[in-house]
Amino acid sequence: MISALLAGAAIYYLQIYGYYQTLEASSPAAEIRMTTVEGVAEPLLIEAFEGIDADSSPIRFRACFRTPQSMAMLTETYRVYEGATPLVAPGWFGCFDAAAIGEALEQGRAVAYLGEKNIEYGIDRVIAIMDDGRAYAWNQINPCGAVVFNGQPAPEGCPPPPVVPPVAQPKE
Repeated sequence: MISALLAGAAIYYLQIYGYYQTLEASSPAAEIRMTTVEGVAEPLLIEAFEGIDADSSPIRFRACFRTPQSMAMLTETYRVYEGATPLVAPGWFGCFDAAAIGEALEQGRAVAYLGEKNIEYGIDRVIAIMDDGRAYAWNQINPCGAVVFNGQPAPEGCPPPPVVPPVAQPKE
């Protein structure tokens, strides 16, 4: 009973706290880039950055920040992202409320933009910007990744998936 309790506590800790690291605002991982309507990913002017990430999964990135750029300028300059679905962050990362961000997107109080397509194969960086300048970023599985990650071949129009070297089998 005690070992089951300890194992459960360890699994909980690792899922909620253990794999995440805080991103410093000055680190290269904290640079927020958005894709222009011409298809070029360029740095976005931001302030008050808070972010987390983990090596254990490409979709654990979350960030909160502000941008002084107007919504009109952003919408004319950057690609809007259809199907943005904010992913839940750990409860201790208080600035990122996926439900509130999703609600703001549905109500038109925020617009989702393509940060970078295929930041890792099958993963897009999505940036949601509120009408008051608050902004949020997360990584989201794109349609190509959704198919390939389920073991299907890449659909037409998707880049070829990366080649994974075969696992060496032990010699008998």
